[in-house]
Amino acid sequence: MHIVVIGVGGVGGYFGGKITQSGQKVSMIARGKHLEAILQNGLQVKSIEGDFVTRPFLVTDDIHKVEKADLILICTKSWQVKEAAALIKPVLKADTIVIPLQNGADNAEKVMSVIDEKHVLGGLCKIYSKIEAPGIISHFGHPPEIVFGELDRSKSDRLQKAKTVFDTAGFKNKISADIQVDIWSKFMFIATVSGLGALTRATIGEMYEHPELNKMLRATATEIYKIAIAKGIEMPSTIVDGIMTFIGKQPFDATASTQRDIMAGRPSELDNFNGFVVEEGKKLGIDIPVNTFIYSCLQPMEVKARLKS
Repeated sequence: MHIVVIGVGGVGGYFGGKITQSGQKVSMIARGKHLEAILQNGLQVKSIEGDFVTRPFLVTDDIHKVEKADLILICTKSWQVKEAAALIKPVLKADTIVIPLQNGADNAEKVMSVIDEKHVLGGLCKIYSKIEAPGIISHFGHPPEIVFGELDRSKSDRLQKAKTVFDTAGFKNKISADIQVDIWSKFMFIATVSGLGALTRATIGEMYEHPELNKMLRATATEIYKIAIAKGIEMPSTIVDGIMTFIGKQPFDATASTQRDIMAGRPSELDNFNGFVVEEGKKLGIDIPVNTFIYSCLQPMEVKARLKS
């Protein structure tokens, strides 16, 4: 199979690098100094599970140089998903599988608004990783995992095709029985720690151990749970307790990528996280005061960051 990775940041760089390192045919879309460094030195991955350097079949910023794909992993930021979906049109075959892996609750829907829905699986990943320097990916927390599945919860043959790619690469992966529940569970975690973390400048451990911030974390997650239920996502009634337990198990000094982006004055996924929750609350008539407060406090900073970029 020919695997195409769109976006070679912390997510695309790690998982795409692992697939490449396993001997599979991988093409990557990268840009600027990151592209130049990979072309010159290979893709370098520094990982708590072992460092490696690998050279993909092709690394380019021109999609028209890429052969038709069997599997495409979209690993951009959430606000770039529609752009990425339009970008991949030239490399689609009738049976190409497309899996968006970024954070957020509605990425599959964004992709399906641009390309035929027949191509799209739901997906998410679990990893702490980032670009350390051009051409260098740092994986510094959480056993890396991809979770994916059919959006209609069916069991298709193509799920096993994707799983074979991931199994061969040697990282943890799972076919989900209900990918929407898994996506919203991950979203509940990441949106909760990202927004409040950016607002407080505190690590996940500091927030969890602070009595009042712990209450705010729970309130943020509870509001997201209400939105998911209203949208027909079959979330378990114990999910908020589960997310709080999961937050408590994270490395004390851990921070989310969106928090780091906001603190550094870079464009972030704020609008796709707490902003998305605010908009869905308005549409559904659900009162969500904590997410509204967090988003309202951070949104002016996001505007400034985007004006500078």
